[in-house]
Amino acid sequence: MNEPRIVKKYPNRRLYDTEESRYVTLADVQQLVRRGINVKVVDSQSGKDITRGILIQIITEQETAGEPLFTTEMLVRFIRFYDEAVHEAFSGYLDQSLRFFADQQRDFNDRMRDVLGGRATWDITEMTRRNLEFWKGMQDQFFKAAVFPGSGQDAKKESGGAVEDRPDENSGTDVLEGKGKTGKKPK
Repeated sequence: MNEPRIVKKYPNRRLYDTEESRYVTLADVQQLVRRGINVKVVDSQSGKDITRGILIQIITEQETAGEPLFTTEMLVRFIRFYDEAVHEAFSGYLDQSLRFFADQQRDFNDRMRDVLGGRATWDITEMTRRNLEFWKGMQDQFFKAAVFPGSGQDAKKESGGAVEDRPDENSGTDVLEGKGKTGKKPK
């Protein structure tokens, strides 16, 4: 695992990103975390790791800013699970659940990236083209069999020439009955 990006918290409550040599906000730290950057926040005077507190502060701001992720009932359960007897089990369960969810989300994103950007895009495009050709052929055969004017078959002069009530003899296929020239259904 790569080294974490160090952010120092000063007594004036300001955060300083040591890699970019600039002051940052909680929103900036949140964006680093969202981008997958490992962040470690330390107290500038004591050197103590205060990352958890900053992350909880970010979560608290997220929860109050818009649509909350945690319901009141969930938060009540969290507080109840702080009991020593189930604390470790609950923490492990929550950690495993979040890891599983993140893995599933990553797998889904990878598959979608493959579908939208790689060979799968060609496969879907080609499959769609072939399906459209197939359905167009089926439609043309249907119209030829039904002898609708303007159906891909010349309609024997729209001005009054007789239109036959049977499929084109050159096609060799009786579309309505699904038989070929031999009169038998194809296998």
